[in-house]
Amino acid sequence: MNLLTILLTILVAYLLGSLPLGSRLIQATTGKKARDFSAHNLGLENLLRFVGTPVALASFSLDLIKAFVALALFAASPWAALGVYAGHLYPLPQLNRGEIPRGRGNGVMLGILAAFWAFGGLSFGAVLLPVAFYAILLALTGYAALATLGGQLLLPLILAFTGQGATAVLATSLIFGLSLWRHKVSLARILDQTEAKLGDPPPVRGVDPGIVYAAFMVHPITIDDLWQPGSQKWLRPLIEWGILPEAMLRRVLLFMRPQKQGEIRGIRLSDGRELRVMLIAGPMLPDQIRSYPQEATRMAIQGANLARELGAEAFGLGAFWSTVGNKGLEVQEAVPDIHITNGGAYTAATVKAAVPGLLKRFAQEGASLRDACAAVVGANGVVAFGVARALASELGKLILIGRDEERLLRSAKTLSRKYPEIEIEVGTDMAVCAAADLIFSATSDPNPVIFPEHVKPGAWIFDIGRPADVDEAVRDVPGVHIIPGGVVRPPGEMQSLIDVHFGDGMVPACMAETMIMTATRAFDRKSLGPQTKSANIDFYLTAGEQLGFEIVTRDESFALYEEVA
Repeated sequence: MNLLTILLTILVAYLLGSLPLGSRLIQATTGKKARDFSAHNLGLENLLRFVGTPVALASFSLDLIKAFVALALFAASPWAALGVYAGHLYPLPQLNRGEIPRGRGNGVMLGILAAFWAFGGLSFGAVLLPVAFYAILLALTGYAALATLGGQLLLPLILAFTGQGATAVLATSLIFGLSLWRHKVSLARILDQTEAKLGDPPPVRGVDPGIVYAAFMVHPITIDDLWQPGSQKWLRPLIEWGILPEAMLRRVLLFMRPQKQGEIRGIRLSDGRELRVMLIAGPMLPDQIRSYPQEATRMAIQGANLARELGAEAFGLGAFWSTVGNKGLEVQEAVPDIHITNGGAYTAATVKAAVPGLLKRFAQEGASLRDACAAVVGANGVVAFGVARALASELGKLILIGRDEERLLRSAKTLSRKYPEIEIEVGTDMAVCAAADLIFSATSDPNPVIFPEHVKPGAWIFDIGRPADVDEAVRDVPGVHIIPGGVVRPPGEMQSLIDVHFGDGMVPACMAETMIMTATRAFDRKSLGPQTKSANIDFYLTAGEQLGFEIVTRDESFALYEEVA
């Protein structure tokens, strides 16, 4: 067979493989498109669940027949097998009409094997071996992707052993290569222990009313966080040995797509329901999110789409993701089919709940609140200004620190009208922080902003920033107390393979807001944009308490800081 004939065979078979016969059958019998049932690959198991056994088996049979016919036209040519399989996995968009990618192609592979037996001289026993190996792997592991790849890997070995020729071995090896590329994400999820096994219920609302599904977008705090998931550990030696320059890796991160890299389980709400949170990792680092806002917004939108595809009702933007796209507004506009929050309301609620207790403990240690001075770092932000408002009625002096002096002056004027007794100073230089007895910090800076020279001995620091606003060297200042803010303990026994840097069994308030909003289905309470409503702050305080969420107290926070610092 000459090169032109090979290319023509592959092309015709590819076009046949591109035909969306199963999708059209589903649309004709149910009145819905395949993507209405699942935005992910719609394999046989999901078809059985969503459209019923008759339609699912008929759709699977059409894939088998499609492949069988394509090979029958070309006398079971291995090149026809390659073409029809490639067409099924990666069809022409014009034929596919925007439909979702197909399943794993197992129906097509059965059609190919049947044609090899009927027209290609392969014995029935040889045809049965990869099918049996697939079944054994599926039974042992529960992973359809692993079973599929195992069966496809065995096929060229069988063809070589039975003397079918180099062409057959090469074509089926290329089929395995295509399948390996198609299943790369599934393999990564298997390593990360997030891939669904055969029989696992899909994370779709209504399938199990006892389980609430939400999703939350995280990012690496440092380069080291990139290889927390098992699928990424191979990167670490490449960086450490200098094979992959860190600068190159950082550039590559900007073009990667978010992936599900973990799941929080074990949260048991007070009403008995289980709450699960899929952790969607967007691989940009904090300084990159701030330096490349357009790329960050694009990645957040991709994360929201993935969360929707995975079946989550709500999607939370955590840490620096909460600042992108006008604090989530642009992300929500781009993905209207899922409820998005930046977590600002419950973060403010945790601060509102924690500040009075912190001031009380500060006074119990012999300090006079009326003589005390507090600095609020990041006072241009909503959360930090809420802190300033809570402090204004208790202290003698308040220092507002931020980047925009004009806005600080307006904030100071607002507070002075309501609390005329307090002395208020504003500044854009962190040096003024050194006069404070109490420091409250809530910035969106990717790097520490509070260093030893900004802190006087014996000062108390309430750090709400994530990543932390306080440099580790501050811990060496004599008598300093450092308390992380915005820390929440969900009810139950929380389990996660991904460390979110808040200590065992604890999460940031922004993630807890996503949980509470989803559990109560109070989607009108989502936090979007720069404003946070007081009514929403009060709602999350009440609803969180009713569901069993606990805002971490001061004593626990000290222990927590020692653990995560």
